[in-house]
Amino acid sequence: MDVAEVVVVVDAANVVGSRPDGWWRDRTGAATRLLERLRGLPGSVVDVAGESAVAAGVVVVLEGRARDAVVPVDAGIEVVLAPGSGDDAVVDICRRGGSRLVVVTADRGLRARLPAGAVAVGPRWLDAALNQP
Repeated sequence: MDVAEVVVVVDAANVVGSRPDGWWRDRTGAATRLLERLRGLPGSVVDVAGESAVAAGVVVVLEGRARDAVVPVDAGIEVVLAPGSGDDAVVDICRRGGSRLVVVTADRGLRARLPAGAVAVGPRWLDAALNQP
């Protein structure tokens, strides 16, 4: 049985901001911790709209002070440093297309800007995907 492959695009600012853990005091550290957590996502099987898919790629968009985050070596993730708006960078990545895209964000404005075919999921989806056995 073939399992679909997806590219997971992570709106880091939105994901980090969804946890009231003091991230605002150290945005760089919070982004570094997120990148470390994401190390286990590439190649894992995730649920996308009730169907299993392999996270063949993971792209994380960092903006502002989070751009100084430490990227784990050999984590298998691509980090995009947004020169301006992280939302604009996410939309640009999605417009390139080429793969089935899963965008992790709770930002309604960003979700409305995503091109047809991109599946939007929230930070809880990502937590569940990272906590799978």
